[in-house]
Amino acid sequence: MRAIISAMKVSELGEFGLIEQLAKIAYQALSKEAAAGKQLIIGIGDDAAAWHGDAKVELAAADSLIQDVHFTLAMTPWNELGWKALAAGLSDIAAMGGVPKYALVSLALPGDTEVEDVTDLYRGMTQLGQQFDVAIVGGDTSSSPLVIINTTVLGSTKGQNMHILTRSAAKPGDKVAVTGYLGTAAAGLEMLSKKIQIDPEATACFKKAFLQPYPRIAEGQLLVEQGVKTAIDISDGLISDLSHILKASQVSARIEIERVPVHPAVKANFGDKAVALALSGGEDYELLFTASARVVGRVSEKASLPVTVIGDIVADKRGEITLTDREGKPIRLGKTGWEHFATR
Repeated sequence: MRAIISAMKVSELGEFGLIEQLAKIAYQALSKEAAAGKQLIIGIGDDAAAWHGDAKVELAAADSLIQDVHFTLAMTPWNELGWKALAAGLSDIAAMGGVPKYALVSLALPGDTEVEDVTDLYRGMTQLGQQFDVAIVGGDTSSSPLVIINTTVLGSTKGQNMHILTRSAAKPGDKVAVTGYLGTAAAGLEMLSKKIQIDPEATACFKKAFLQPYPRIAEGQLLVEQGVKTAIDISDGLISDLSHILKASQVSARIEIERVPVHPAVKANFGDKAVALALSGGEDYELLFTASARVVGRVSEKASLPVTVIGDIVADKRGEITLTDREGKPIRLGKTGWEHFATR
């Protein structure tokens, strides 16, 4: 039966037949023993999902992926596309220091889309969701000339902690820090789009970073626990996302460019271009945050991945970023990151 369905187009299976297939995948991935499963009352199949709530601060994040704007099917397998679509929303919850719990997924698809491709998309989502106890509990389907994926991730603060991370609490004297390494996702896009041939180990690293990014959920919660107030996930690019913090907090920053933790494989394979990929490439989904040196030190001691101080928050020239070399000389950067409505 599965082979017959897999050979169908979505127009042949129909909207309700497709929803039934996707609901099966979602329910098979749902653990009744986990918190999301225990609190869920109604999932896919009714007018709305329903679950028992908590006395916590609730969080919600929405994202869209549009074919030939955010991805191409020639370069992105359906399974990885599903993973990446959910990862974006999970990363937004991570940037608030929250715990993701449920996801709503709406799909707009051409009628000649293969059913097997859509089920692979859902399996990619559920594979990532299972790692963070996130259940897909609803959504919508419709017809469209292009593939459009809309995800909404719902979550809350952890335990009895009512604090969340925001973009607007950075203050002069804070250190600017980042988790992990930067540039691998941009390197993956560069490699795949330009068909660059590099060694197998670096190829696997870049593909995974670009196609299957890993949201820093645990790290976001650690930031809250250690007293960090301000954070953002790096989706549009380090410089672009730092600008969001500076504008919201009405401060400026000085960044020492040589401190930026560019991934060694990016340096080895992209040479002089590596720093630009790390600064403006985007989609790393690491966490960029500001806090006192003491707080950053505590985060670094407890984190399971590197935490690097790359600069300072300053009071002058609100909203501006000054890039310097190790001697303090200013450096000019061209492209700063992804802009959704920029002319291309």
